[in-house]
Amino acid sequence: MDYIQPIYEFRDKIRNVHLKDAKFYAEKYNDVGMFANPLEYHSPKLPGLGDIEWGKVMSALTDIKFQGSALIEVEDRSFEDTQEDILNAVKLSRNYMSQFLA
Repeated sequence: MDYIQPIYEFRDKIRNVHLKDAKFYAEKYNDVGMFANPLEYHSPKLPGLGDIEWGKVMSALTDIKFQGSALIEVEDRSFEDTQEDILNAVKLSRNYMSQFLA
């Protein structure tokens, strides 16, 4: 899916963005098909650990002069076991996204 074009299309409606990523598994998608539960063919990941091209996303957001808030979502099974894992996930996400955010 094109996740860049909607940024331009809905530029006047975007007030905040959620920073989360996803890893898409084409081989699983081919096995289960488009009507399967999405978690059967993708996994939520921290920003920078999935397939989202964040440079393109942030470029589009700067093109539309986005001034809203950006919220990090900790939705990655690799970082959900303990409070320490969750805090580490926030730090990793912040560090990765800091290359794009002021």
